[in-house]
Amino acid sequence: MNKFPLVVMCTIILLSANSCGPESGKKTSSAETFRFEEYTITQLQQGYDNGDFTVTDVVQAYLDRIEAIDDSGPMLNAVIQTNPDALAIAAQLDAEIKDGKKRGPMHGVPVLLKDNIDTHDQMATTAGSRALAGSHPLQDSYIAMKLREAGAVIIGKANLSEWANFRGNLSSSGWSGVGGQTKNPYILDRNPCGSSSGSGVAVSANLCMIAIGTETNGSIVCPSTANGIVGIKPTVGLLSRSGIVPISFTQDTPGPMARTVTDAAIALGALTGIDPSDSKTAASDGKALTDYTPFLKEDGLKGKRLGWYTAARGQHFKVDTLMQKTVDLLKSKGAEVVEIDNIYSREAGSLSFQVLLWEFRDGLNRYFASLGENAPVKSIEELIAFNNADSIEMRFYDQDLVLEAQKKGDVNSQEFQEIVEKMNRLVRDEGIDKVMKEHNLDAFIAPTGAPAWKTDLINGDSFHVSSSSPAAMAGYPNITLPMGFIDGLPVGISFFGRAWSEPLLIEIAFAFETSTKQRRAPAFIPVWPPETDR
Repeated sequence: MNKFPLVVMCTIILLSANSCGPESGKKTSSAETFRFEEYTITQLQQGYDNGDFTVTDVVQAYLDRIEAIDDSGPMLNAVIQTNPDALAIAAQLDAEIKDGKKRGPMHGVPVLLKDNIDTHDQMATTAGSRALAGSHPLQDSYIAMKLREAGAVIIGKANLSEWANFRGNLSSSGWSGVGGQTKNPYILDRNPCGSSSGSGVAVSANLCMIAIGTETNGSIVCPSTANGIVGIKPTVGLLSRSGIVPISFTQDTPGPMARTVTDAAIALGALTGIDPSDSKTAASDGKALTDYTPFLKEDGLKGKRLGWYTAARGQHFKVDTLMQKTVDLLKSKGAEVVEIDNIYSREAGSLSFQVLLWEFRDGLNRYFASLGENAPVKSIEELIAFNNADSIEMRFYDQDLVLEAQKKGDVNSQEFQEIVEKMNRLVRDEGIDKVMKEHNLDAFIAPTGAPAWKTDLINGDSFHVSSSSPAAMAGYPNITLPMGFIDGLPVGISFFGRAWSEPLLIEIAFAFETSTKQRRAPAFIPVWPPETDR
């Protein structure tokens, strides 16, 4: 008897908690019994304050959850490694609570880091590449340092699209030579998107409370939409990139991924700071905050003027229908919505690609140098040679982007500086900033993506809808959160706008979340539709 009958007429789940797709299937027993499923940071801190459980209890529960769900059970492949020191760190934090020295809202919060973020501990940092297997950085990344200072427990490293999906052609998001292929927790044969694939899956599947991803273009917001969670891609410079395996000095940024806007906002505040090792952070002086929770306002949509970026309209009729329903809801909550069909010159896209190639070469060589004399590879040339000789690295896709990057020149050259200047002008001065001023906008809105495609290691990814590029190329903030479901798969909405507008975007996103409550835990359905319905 088929457990999940296919209901053809019930394809779009619009702003509703009820399902007509596969997500109503029975969860695994470990999911049903997990004590902290869908817990928020606020609930966690209340439990610590009331003595309901200890940090050690929580960390042990999440480590057990990873073993049951990620390593066994559905085998999500979201976590590359767990932290051998996690329980010792938890015990220390318990002692601090006992002494009345709780550090703040991140105290005792279990966090996973994308495995391109350095930690100076027993865990390696690999960027998913076998070339960096066993590589131990000489110091914490700035982000890891800030998390430790805030009392968070880094419980492990999350899988990712290798080299943050900047290596070659026909790549599959969520695949790395070190971690294999990560699976989407809603329907396991679907793709998690990337490159922060493991981070998105781990948060959605309740393998951690917060994950830290990184984005150059889409790598936080895409896995967030595909896995039904909240992702904040901050203004470049709000959070430090030092100690993070780079693609682009111009566009890279880390950012928090969570199940609620509140949790993401709390984590964001814990991560800000000016880092002498990252010159971009100097611009955040006077603009960064350590607490974004005052902007969590239920009426945050009232009076807002939003530009509906319609470039993706017509590419996926189910997404179009869901987005139109969402626009109607935004209007009912007091927002004014104006359709905008173009934000920037398309030439900016080709310029951005050149920026990434030039900066990838320079950034990788600098990163390898930071590893000291014991670096597994010491240059981009050695990386290319390693990949060519490895039995796994070249199995599914090539390294054409690395080869192209190798040919680029000095990032201090006038040629390169002119490329960056022109891109910034087209996407900022003559793009986002100009359009927002002309239309008196508070923010843009757009569907973050389409429902996750089926993972295909032979033909690679199959994107249908994406709206990440304007904010990514400009280095401007972008927040995505669940908008609804299509055929049992989550789809997110993005709110993005001017530089340093995180408070305003959080206000809008929180009001939308409060009005819709679209987050729903995944059920780990093996395949959809079932074989008998095909």
